[in-house]
Amino acid sequence: MTADPVLARRLARALASLRGLAVGDALGSQFFLPANHPARERRELPPGVWRWTDDTEMACSVLAVLVEHGRVDQDALARSFAGHHDPDRGYGAGVSRMLRSVRDGVDWRELASALFGGQGSWGNGAAMRIAPLGAWYADDPEQATHQAEISAYTTHQHREAVAGAMAVAAAAALTADPERRLGPEELLDAVVELVPRSAVQAGLRRARGMLDYGDAATVAAVLGCGRRTSAHDTVPFALWAAARNPGDYPEAVWTTARAGGDVDTTCAIAGGVVAAAEAGAPPAEWLERTEPLPEWAPGSAG
Repeated sequence: MTADPVLARRLARALASLRGLAVGDALGSQFFLPANHPARERRELPPGVWRWTDDTEMACSVLAVLVEHGRVDQDALARSFAGHHDPDRGYGAGVSRMLRSVRDGVDWRELASALFGGQGSWGNGAAMRIAPLGAWYADDPEQATHQAEISAYTTHQHREAVAGAMAVAAAAALTADPERRLGPEELLDAVVELVPRSAVQAGLRRARGMLDYGDAATVAAVLGCGRRTSAHDTVPFALWAAARNPGDYPEAVWTTARAGGDVDTTCAIAGGVVAAAEAGAPPAEWLERTEPLPEWAPGSAG
């Protein structure tokens, strides 16, 4: 643990968010199994140890780079993504190919910019891993969005993917700051102001207007819930669920999970944002059921 009190506070906030992200990711991943669908509907915890996915593995790299460099170093981040890439963690085929190539010495800039005919990926991968970075920069939300933008480019260079990462980082930063204590409307308004004009921003405006809706399925039908795995189909709904349930991790995650879609990713985003606040930690039982973080990750007990 660092002796610098500012860095120590940043790390503590980021680790809290990382744990929330990992639990949401691991629990959400259980609901891809048809046998667990009834448990999701009844809001019952599935049995066994919950295994996290690429969302958590990549989030660990983000935090490891912040701890080592104090900011996002793109080359170090790309190396960490590639060096720790476990293809059995649910990575998309395109990202897996890219990370294998990075490991073989190909420049990440060339690979990321070439995806999807040179447009870059607009997937939700840059957003799913970024909440701990937002918590790290709770004292500076503008810097959180800037660093999130930088981090996104290592794998996702489409405007929507970048905006999605910026939105999640902003939400986590604003949530982690105990001095702000923003209500749901104020939180989403502040995030909208920190995100560039995009489909993600438009979705966040719609999410803000639906905060009084109690049925997650109805909201997901409007905003999307990650079924297309795009940033703009994922981030607005996940942040809607997080904003509606400040300080209540179980309610935020169950609300998110019951809508279906890309459940591990939406729950990772919502969980990472809510857990960025001290009052939003996951229940102890949920933490115990979640697979430990990898041994190389900051804060790992391994």
